[in-house]
Order: sequence, then structure tokens, then C-alpha cells
Amino acid sequence: MTVLIVEDDEIIREGLKFALLQENYEAVTASNVSEAMEQIQSRREIGFYLLDIMLPDGDGYQICREIRKCGNAPILFLTACEDEVHTVMALEQGADDYICKPFRIRELLARMKAILRRTSGKDGVSENIIQVGKNQINLQTGRVYSDKEEIVLTAMEYKLLLIFLNHRGQTLSRGQILEGIWDEAGDFVNDNTLSVYIKRLRKKLGDTPDGQLIRTVRGIGYRME
Repeated sequence: MTVLIVEDDEIIREGLKFALLQENYEAVTASNVSEAMEQIQSRREIGFYLLDIMLPDGDGYQICREIRKCGNAPILFLTACEDEVHTVMALEQGADDYICKPFRIRELLARMKAILRRTSGKDGVSENIIQVGKNQINLQTGRVYSDKEEIVLTAMEYKLLLIFLNHRGQTLSRGQILEGIWDEAGDFVNDNTLSVYIKRLRKKLGDTPDGQLIRTVRGIGYRME
């Protein structure tokens, strides 16, 4: 798998490249937005993106939006900004996860692997195609369509969708949902970011004539109709 590393700090960039090569990834790099856009537009088969937020000629959000125009490859933000605003902005732009600098390489690799598992996992649902409102979820390919047009979901949004499908008609507490998306890098999925993921998933799936597909059950949690 090819990983694109977009990072303006040469030491971090080359260190990440070396670590990924040791894990049998192919790694390509960019030091700014312009170089990253060239890599994306060159139609290179990139399967994972590591994006710094602050770059000399722009920011990682621009790159994230460009990636999401044409696909749902996993995106993990590398950020020195620990405040909630930057976290929410990254997730709103379509990122799957973020990690704050300084970070340990092993933690980064664990998060990457967790995202890749969520991307390919089927989470125990047996049918190949499920109809939810106006949406068709193909569990064999991991793709979601609405009126024959593909809806691009991030790995975390798809994981959330599978959790709701496995408990359709049941009311799930926020704690139960968080448990369902927990993994060995688990504590980066918290209550605040869960709200962002659910908001994004609701927007992409749209409503039914009776209201939202994912309903809020006040004081308890959420239920998919």
C-alpha cells in the first residue's frame, strides 16, 4: 500500500517515511500543499494519507477536501494543535482520525492499522446488500449508494454505520457505540468526536419521509430506524 506523507518538517517527514518502509508500506512524501496536490492529481494509487495541518502554502484541510472529492481513502491528521477546534475541523473535513505531536511511531502505526481494519471489516452483518431509507449498503464491497450515486464515507463513518445496522431498531447508548468502535488505540475516539461522526453520517445518509434515519433518543442515545 502507498502512503502519502504531507509534512513540512523534514526530520519528521523522513522519519515517518523510514518507519513506514520498515513496515513494508510504500511511502511518498510532500512538504507543502502544492506538492501534495501534484501527487494526488498524478493518479498515483495512494491508499492512505498522513496530513500535517499547518503547511507553508496552506493547510491540510485543503488537501483533505481534494481527497474526499474523488474517494474515501483513509486520512489521519498529524497536528501540534491539541485544542478541540482543530480536532473537530479535521473530522468535519472528512478525516478518519488525528494524532497530536509529539507522537510515538508505534502508536501511529497502531492507529493506521485500526483504521484499515475498520475500512475492510464487515462487523458481522450477514447480508450483502442492505436498504436503509434511500440508501443501499453493499457489505461485500463496503460501498454505499443513494439513487445509484455513491456516498463517500470515511472508515469511521462506515464503522458507525455497521454498528447501527447490527442493532437496527435498538436504542444504543453513547457508551455502547464508543465500545463498538474501540480498539487498541482506543482512547482517541471520545464523546465529543462521536457527536461529530454521527452528525456527518446523518448528513450523508439523508432523511426519510418520517425524519432522520438515526434518531436521538433523549437521555439515552441513538436508534437507527
